[in-house]
Amino acid sequence: MEHATWTGATLLLVLCGAILARIVAARRGRPVFIRRIAGLDHLDDALGRATEMGKPIVFSPGFGDLGQMSTYAGLACLEYAVRRAARFGLRVIVPVAGATMFPVAQDVARDACIAEGKPELYDANDVLYLSGDQNAFAAAVTGIMEREKVGAAFYFGSYGFESLLLAETGQRIGAIQVAATDSFFQVPFFIAACDYTIFGEELYAASAYISREPTMLGSLSGQDFGKVVVAALLIAGIVAATVAQFNGASSGAFNALVGLLGR
Repeated sequence: MEHATWTGATLLLVLCGAILARIVAARRGRPVFIRRIAGLDHLDDALGRATEMGKPIVFSPGFGDLGQMSTYAGLACLEYAVRRAARFGLRVIVPVAGATMFPVAQDVARDACIAEGKPELYDANDVLYLSGDQNAFAAAVTGIMEREKVGAAFYFGSYGFESLLLAETGQRIGAIQVAATDSFFQVPFFIAACDYTIFGEELYAASAYISREPTMLGSLSGQDFGKVVVAALLIAGIVAATVAQFNGASSGAFNALVGLLGR
C-alpha cells in the first residue's frame, strides 16, 4: 500500500513538473506546438457561408458562469469568431445566460471589433442577457434564431438539456452549426443536430490554439506530456506482467514434464 502511495505521488510530481515547465517555457516565448482543431476550419466555413447568405450569426458562450473553465474557453472562441466576422462585416448575436457573464461578453465582443479596426460594427444591443433559467434561456435563443433566420450558430461552453433545443432549431432553419462542450451528456445531442462537434478536452485545445495565451498553451502541452508518460508506464507494466506470466507458465510446464519423465 505504501509503495502504491509513493508511486502515485511520484507520477503526480512528474505531471505537475511537466505542466509548470511548459508554462514557464511558453511565457519565455519558446514555441509550443498545438495542432489546429478541425472544428475551427468548420467554424471558418460557417462564417463564410453566413457571409454569402447575408445573414447574422449566433454565438452562445454556454450556460455556465465564470467559475467554470469551459466558460473561459468559450469566451476565447467568441473573440475569435467576432474578429473573423468583423472582417466580413457580419453581425454577431451573443446570447448570455449569466449576469456575471454579461459585461465580460460585451467587453470581448467590443475589443474584438476594435482589434480588427472596425469598432463601428460593435452593437451593444447584440450582446443579450436573457435568463439564468434553462427553459427561459433556450426559449429566448430559439426565438432569436427563428426571427433573425441566422446563417450560422455556434455553441461553445457548458450546456444542459437546452443543447438539443438550440441545435434542433438551428437545423430546422438551415443554419450551419458548430458545437464545442465538455458536458459529455450533451455531446450526443450536438452530434445528432450539428454539422461538427468538438467535445471534451478539444474545447480547451481549441481555445489555447486561438488565444495563444502562454499559461493555457503550457498547461495543455504539459498535460499531453504527462499522458504520454502514463501511457508508456501502462504499456511497460502490461509487457512486464505478460512476460512474468509467460515465464511462470513455462516454468510450470517444464516442472510437469520433468516429473512425468521421472516416473
